[in-house]
Amino acid sequence: MAEQQIQYSADKATAYRELVAEIGSVVAGETSRTARYATAVSLLKAAFGERFFWCGFYEVDPLKQRELVVGPYQGTLGCLRIPFDKGVCGACASTRETIVVADVHAFPGHIACDSRSNSEIVVPVFDSAGALVAVLDVDSTAFAAFDEVDARGLEAVCRVMLG
Repeated sequence: MAEQQIQYSADKATAYRELVAEIGSVVAGETSRTARYATAVSLLKAAFGERFFWCGFYEVDPLKQRELVVGPYQGTLGCLRIPFDKGVCGACASTRETIVVADVHAFPGHIACDSRSNSEIVVPVFDSAGALVAVLDVDSTAFAAFDEVDARGLEAVCRVMLG
């Protein structure tokens, strides 16, 4: 079977709106969080291609509440575990706020899972009760690849993904 090419609008904000609608439609009724995460990552990579060098989720480990463990992702090998006080993902988990980093090499405590990553955006993921359950991590090989449009778009993806 031929691989389906997904076409999104060239305008980034519009592409995010289309993507949010598609993810919401695909995951509607799905009870598995893993399936929801994997679907979101797959559609994000299809929409933004190589611009999203690494894209995936780090889930809060239920046994070690202040540690993230790698979840569904696409890209090169990811770090398996990240403490809340390390790197961009840990900072996002600690502050519970989206973090956009134009140059990861200048970020204090940055964890270099792949040295080709140069910029990063990390978005917190909350369950319906408001508890932090994961972070969505996206890396790019380009510097300053992410902006406020990406932040708002990825936050919307995270909201619709968990319903």
